Amino acid sequence: MAALTLHPDRLLPADPGVRSLARRLYETVRDLPIVSPHGHVDPRVLLDDQPFADPASLFLQPDHYVTRLLHSAGVPLASLGVGRGPMPPAASRAAWRLLCEHWDLLRGTPVRYWLSSSFAEVFGVTSRPSAANADALYDEISGQLAQPSHRPRALFSRFGISFLATTDDPADDLSAHRALRGTLPVVPTFRPDRYLEVGRAGWPTYVKELGGDLGDYAGFITSLEARRRFFVSQGAVSADHGHADASALPLSVPDASRIYRAALAGEVTPAEATAFRRHMIFEMARMSCEDGLVMTLHPGIYRNHHPGTFDSFGPDTGHDIPVGVEFTRALQPLLARFGTVPGFHLVLFTVDATVYSREIAPLAGFYPSVYAGAPWWFLDNPSEIRAYQRSVVEISGFSRMSGFIDDTRAFCSIPARHDMSRRLDAGFLATLVAEHRLDEEEAAETIRDLVVTQPRRVFKIPG
Repeated sequence: MAALTLHPDRLLPADPGVRSLARRLYETVRDLPIVSPHGHVDPRVLLDDQPFADPASLFLQPDHYVTRLLHSAGVPLASLGVGRGPMPPAASRAAWRLLCEHWDLLRGTPVRYWLSSSFAEVFGVTSRPSAANADALYDEISGQLAQPSHRPRALFSRFGISFLATTDDPADDLSAHRALRGTLPVVPTFRPDRYLEVGRAGWPTYVKELGGDLGDYAGFITSLEARRRFFVSQGAVSADHGHADASALPLSVPDASRIYRAALAGEVTPAEATAFRRHMIFEMARMSCEDGLVMTLHPGIYRNHHPGTFDSFGPDTGHDIPVGVEFTRALQPLLARFGTVPGFHLVLFTVDATVYSREIAPLAGFYPSVYAGAPWWFLDNPSEIRAYQRSVVEISGFSRMSGFIDDTRAFCSIPARHDMSRRLDAGFLATLVAEHRLDEEEAAETIRDLVVTQPRRVFKIPG
């Protein structure tokens, strides 16, 4: 069998002299705690602390980063367990075989890097996955999953996670978070997207889940404010927003009230729904200034691009596709009103790499409230992270970066993703030292800030 090896200098610069600098910088942060202020791990996994069922349900079934690549080569999503609950043993093993048989499809992707790191460092796997060893690897990993050492809470401790934020519906009672509070540093994140998109099918029905008097626009605003306060009381530090564009344009109260009434009656037009959502992004910024939740914005995704896949498997199953996005004009009304309000933090994410140097970094380089969010989704790969580092630092400096965001549902990939970021930070800083733009002491101080201090400061994480 071919070996699964992790080179100690992976992702570090190829130049020997710069690599030596990068090694020293990386060593200063390699074992620092993980701060994860945005992700999608289910808190019930940590609350129940039950053994993970099997390798496929842990690494494959919930991770659309992996399943989309296999699907692009003709592997049916149904065969990978996408969109279904727990798989019976035979189906789980068959799905795992498909991953191993198609391991070559992952070459050169960050997915290959994360999986290889997780297999080797969390489970001690030494053989590269293939059709020939698929069953043996399945049994090897399954045996470890049955041990106390590989239960969720034990891995949480082993990974050195000092802070983990999940993503939660505003109507959630947060019972899992309330039960975890005081035992693990896990907090909720307020994600109100579906309540702001009043043109979506079924909106008049599910908006009632927010509770309160929702018969008019004023009651809707009051309910959202109350739910945000509840999230804050349960430790939340941020509110997350992901819509088609970044536009935030306030309406008059009469116009907002009129559109809200039309939405409740199921008579809202697409143009009205868009105008209302853009108004509500402005309102979310106002609320963040009042309740202190950090506002994160990650627009520019065409959600559920393939209707057939959505109908069969639901959302978040690999067919969200990036589109171009604009920030400067879109956010001008919001920033004109709130951009210099003390304590307001707005973290801007993008899947359009050209936007970093053209818009996000210049905005972060002027407005005290704005931070350049780390690359995510289609950009969370080595080449784009390096481009982000160059673009943001040279325009607005290290202090305007968000710190790393892993944005993952795949629990065991968290340390691999953060380690990748630390290696890339070390390489970038080593290059600045080699070019005599920083001294090594400054670089060491900066990389420690990027790993721990910066995400805690940007996301107002206590402690």
